[in-house]
Amino acid sequence: MSLDAKKDGERGEPAVRTVPMPADANGNGDIFGGWVLSQMDIAGGVIASRRAQGRVVTVTIDAMTFDRPIQVGDLVSIYGYVSETGNSSITVELETIVQRKMRGDEIKVTGGRFKFVAIDLEGRPRSLPTDE
Repeated sequence: MSLDAKKDGERGEPAVRTVPMPADANGNGDIFGGWVLSQMDIAGGVIASRRAQGRVVTVTIDAMTFDRPIQVGDLVSIYGYVSETGNSSITVELETIVQRKMRGDEIKVTGGRFKFVAIDLEGRPRSLPTDE
């Protein structure tokens, strides 16, 4: 499946898979929201840079939801797809799913919409390639 397409019921492409450690947790034992946000930004950047065929920068996070906490040892997978493009901009929809350690059930914990802009070597916006 292309990163620009999403069929009904599909999450998109897996872009990041990681396991948070105790240093990523707050005093209650839940993973910091900032840690999750940074992992989602990395995943969105992977997807956007593929579409841009080069460098991208994050310009906005249009939406972000924290539905459930992430725990130390969870397998965190972030899926995404390009939902919209402009001349230089790429909007990526992301969904974070965890598998709790010792169990195989999948739980959606966060979702978000991140916008990136393709940039050139000097850091200036550039047009997206038309041939994918």
